Amino acid sequence: MHKKILSLLFIVVPFLTFAQEKGLDQRIDEVFGNATGWFVDLIFYQIPFTENIKIFWVLFPLIIGATYFTFYFNFINFRGFFTSVNIIRGKYDDIDHHESLFEEGISTPGEDIKGTIAIENHEGEVSHFQALTAALSGTVGLGNIAGVAIAISIGGAGATFWMIVAGLLGMASKFVECTLGVKYRDISKDGTVYGGPMYYLTKGLESKGYKKLGKILAVLFAIFVIGGSFGGGNMFQVNQAFQLIEHITGGNDSILHQRGWLFGVVMAIFVGIVIIGGIKKIAKVTDKIVPFMVVIYVGAALFVLIAKYDMIGDAMIQIWNGAFSPVGIAGGAVGVMVQGFRRAAFSNEAGVGSASIAHSAVKTKFAASEGMVALLEPFIDTVVVCTMTALVLVITGNVAAENASLNDAQAILLTSGAFESVISWFPYMLTIAVVLFAFSTMISWSYYGFQGWAFLFGRTRKAEYTYKILFLVFVVIGSAASLGSVIGFSDAMIFAMMVPNMIGLVLLAPKVKEELNKYLTAIKVNKS
Repeated sequence: MHKKILSLLFIVVPFLTFAQEKGLDQRIDEVFGNATGWFVDLIFYQIPFTENIKIFWVLFPLIIGATYFTFYFNFINFRGFFTSVNIIRGKYDDIDHHESLFEEGISTPGEDIKGTIAIENHEGEVSHFQALTAALSGTVGLGNIAGVAIAISIGGAGATFWMIVAGLLGMASKFVECTLGVKYRDISKDGTVYGGPMYYLTKGLESKGYKKLGKILAVLFAIFVIGGSFGGGNMFQVNQAFQLIEHITGGNDSILHQRGWLFGVVMAIFVGIVIIGGIKKIAKVTDKIVPFMVVIYVGAALFVLIAKYDMIGDAMIQIWNGAFSPVGIAGGAVGVMVQGFRRAAFSNEAGVGSASIAHSAVKTKFAASEGMVALLEPFIDTVVVCTMTALVLVITGNVAAENASLNDAQAILLTSGAFESVISWFPYMLTIAVVLFAFSTMISWSYYGFQGWAFLFGRTRKAEYTYKILFLVFVVIGSAASLGSVIGFSDAMIFAMMVPNMIGLVLLAPKVKEELNKYLTAIKVNKS
């Protein structure tokens, strides 16, 4: 199998070299953009709010939905925080093994859904911590580094405040979708878990009398998640990682200049080694990489903040004042709020549904237990990591309004420069971090895309390896090609996932409340 993958990867190398020399990749990108531009324009259509402000419509269902879930579940994102931490610590693991709890009517996931009866004899594939890190590896990445710089360059320091608000609200959306992911998952005879929006949209909506709607929404989601996995979860990641490596090794004078395919082949080999093993292998890698990445990055940010401790107070004042009374930035307070919400949504993907696929594989008999774990994800991703980046940028003064037209690659260099002003060698460490961020994001999104692929084309070995080989080929293509239109399209597909997912989340919220009550009751019974 590995020989087949390697042979396919090396077949595309000559084509990519030719494409770079002749500009064929640019021409293909233009043709692709002309064919798919309507879809990108639809998903990222901007509604005029004022003369200077336009708002992406996709932000409305994400933020309104997150606010609704926050109130509907009585602020579970705040009152359940420490319970979530205790679940990860393993404090309530023994609840899953107390048969008396089930005899008292506290039932396991899939109680009334025929397709999930297999769950009664299987608990899942990974631990709560591994499921959290697998999902985090798909979100913690370039958005936390580049996205924050873009938000502040456009919206000023005040955008940080609204990023934090969006992250806190997004915790509720993550709780809902990941609870449903466990409740309606399928577990095959060999113990392999199949979960995510495809399953709770079909089985969950069928249980509420919306069978046809559920099937349509599930198929749409599966198509979108496959497209997103090839683009935003794959080609974009490896492309941006290569650009940073090329820059740090000399730019046009780098030995890697015009050799993106070589970097892509190396990355594809490492990604292939991991993803062939499925979610268990992915989780074993992410539960080591993600904590390491976060500790290194947050540690560096804390070093900068300690070194510039006398400026923290002023930075906080800038963030607070900028959130409500900005001067001439992004069209005023609403514009600043929009930038904060936009980048937070792009970073943590709360409400998009992707994370529920990874969380579905958890070892538990209580769906809400994993929903509680999942709500920590936007907190870590946005409230902690993004805020750290923002504080470093504000304190070092490395972001200004004239940088408002930054793309992601340029924004990474801006963030790198901010850290470099205090830690001279940090750009090299950041390069390693970005490569690891890209690697972990790719292996997680390969799992997301495969789940959509399996839902549409079956769970056979042939279907599995077909998808994984295609994914690895796209790693090589992504590192070497011009990706403007392709990335725009794949990003649009990722946010298109939000449409069917949010419809399902709102309709199935009462089911989630039932699961939450069961789990909280089980905790009380176990304590007594």
